[in-house]
Amino acid sequence: MKVVVGSRESKLAVIQSEMVIRAIKEYDENIDVELVTMKTTGDIILDKTLDKIGGKGLFVKELDKALMDKRADLTVHSLKDMPMEVPEDLPLLAFSKREDPRDAFLLPAGASEIDFSKPIGCSSLRRKLQLEKLFPQASFKPIRGNVQTRLKKLDSGEYGAIVLAYAGIKRLGLEERVSRLFAIEEILPAACQGILVVQGRAGYEVPYLAGFADEETKLIALAERSYVRTLDGGCSSPVAAYACIDGEEITIQGFYVDEEENQYIDSIKGSKYKGEALGKELALRMKG
Repeated sequence: MKVVVGSRESKLAVIQSEMVIRAIKEYDENIDVELVTMKTTGDIILDKTLDKIGGKGLFVKELDKALMDKRADLTVHSLKDMPMEVPEDLPLLAFSKREDPRDAFLLPAGASEIDFSKPIGCSSLRRKLQLEKLFPQASFKPIRGNVQTRLKKLDSGEYGAIVLAYAGIKRLGLEERVSRLFAIEEILPAACQGILVVQGRAGYEVPYLAGFADEETKLIALAERSYVRTLDGGCSSPVAAYACIDGEEITIQGFYVDEEENQYIDSIKGSKYKGEALGKELALRMKG
C-alpha cells in the first residue's frame, strides 16, 4: 500500500507532515509513504496582508487541487490556517493532539528588552488589537513569511519584537528564542491554534491514522470553528476562540470586534458533545 502526503514546502510544514508520516509508519511500517511538497499562493505573495489577497484559502488551494487530481492521498495543515468552509468532497479526516496554543513574544537575537522605537511585527488584527492593550506605547507593522523569514527580519533590525504561535516555534525547536509566552487571558489565540489536521477525499478510509487522531481535540476544534464561522470570521477578521475540556464539560471563550471596533470577550459552558452548538450560541449572543 502506498500513501502520498501533500504539504506546503516550508520547514515547519514539512516537520508537521513528518509527524503524520511517523504515525502512519507506527501503525504499519510496511505502508509506503511519499511526501510531496508544493508552494501555495499564500507562500508566494508576501508583500501584501492576507486580507488583501484572498485570505486563508490561499494556503490550501494548491493542496486541494492535488487531492482532487489524486496526486496526493492526504494533505496536512495547521488547522488555524484552514478556511472555515471545507468542500464536502475533501473532508477533514483526523485532528492531532493540541500543542501549546499560546502566542509567543520574540526579541531580536541578544536583546533582553523591547526597543519601542521599532514596530512590533504581527500578522493578524486579532493579535494587534490585544497587544495594543498590553503595549499601549508600541507601534505595529504587518509581517509575512515563514518563521525563519520573520526571524531574519527581526534580527536585521526591522522590528523591535514579533509575535508568533508558540506551537510552530516548539515544532521547529526554537524555544530558546521566546522572550515571553502570553497567557490565554492576555491574548486569546486564533481558533484551533496548535492543532494539525489531515484532509483527504470523501470515502477515503484512514485506519492508519488511529494513533494520530485525538477525539477530544476534534471536539475542541469543531467548537472553536463553529464560533468563528457563525461570526463569519476569516483570516483577517479580529476574532479569536479558545475551548478547553474538563471531564464532560467544554468551556469556550470568544473574542469579537464589531464594525464600530468595540471589543467583546465572553464565554459559555456545556456538554463537550455539544461544542458546535455552544460555539454558535456564544457567537450569536456576542454578535447580537
